[in-house]
Amino acid sequence: MEKNIELTSYVKEEDFNFGTVKIADDVVAHIAALAAMEVEGVDSTAGNMGNDLLSKVGIKNVAQGVKVNVTGDEVKVNIALVIKYGYNIPNISTKVQDKIQQAIESMTELKVVDVDVRIAGVNIKSK
Repeated sequence: MEKNIELTSYVKEEDFNFGTVKIADDVVAHIAALAAMEVEGVDSTAGNMGNDLLSKVGIKNVAQGVKVNVTGDEVKVNIALVIKYGYNIPNISTKVQDKIQQAIESMTELKVVDVDVRIAGVNIKSK
């Protein structure tokens, strides 16, 4: 017995001549993760144990540790990060928030209303 699984997505635009444009929540999460990784001092996103085990066998999920909640045309982002040792945590967090907001809003036209950053660890090996 097959189940149809539909990923949560945001319908951006309906055009009855050509169809609809849907942006999956996973895409928004990937945009947030990639934007955060562009900030100097961010080492990685921090995922759960299942994602950590997958990464050890070569399967990487760049959006691990990122949760998005899209309601209407607004999005809330929660992201957990590992930062590099020696960097200022409040400064990095602010830069990550700004970068994520800019990236999501420019790529999807969604309005980012909240970006919560959680520092889950510090990597002392990378600086």
